[in-house]
Amino acid sequence: MINKEQINNFKNNLEKTKTDLEQQIKELGVTPEFGSDVDHGDEETDETEAIGTNLGTAEAFKTRFNDVVHALGKITTDTYGVCENCRKEIELKILEIDPESRLCQNCKKAKQSNKVTDNK
Repeated sequence: MINKEQINNFKNNLEKTKTDLEQQIKELGVTPEFGSDVDHGDEETDETEAIGTNLGTAEAFKTRFNDVVHALGKITTDTYGVCENCRKEIELKILEIDPESRLCQNCKKAKQSNKVTDNK
C-alpha cells in the first residue's frame, strides 16, 4: 500500500514534470528561425525537417502531459496507484519508474502481449 508520504512525493514530482512539459511544449511551438533567405533548397529542407521534428516531439510531450494531469487528478480523488484495468494496486516499483502509470505490472504485460499477438 502506498502511504501518504509516498503519494506526496509522487504528487510533487508529477507537478514538476507537468511544469517542465508545459515549458517544453511552449518552446517547441515556436517555429525555428532560419532567416529570410529562402532561395536555397537546403535551407527550406532544414526548416521543414526542424518543424516536423518539433511537431512530433511536441505531440509526444502533450501525450505525456495529459497522462501527468490524469495522474494528478487520481491523487485528488484518492485513486492514485490503482490499476484502471483490474483495480488492484499498482506496484511501487512501477510507479517509481512511471509515476503516471495507469496499469499494474500484470495488466501492462497482458496489454503488451495482446499488441504482439495483434501484430502477427
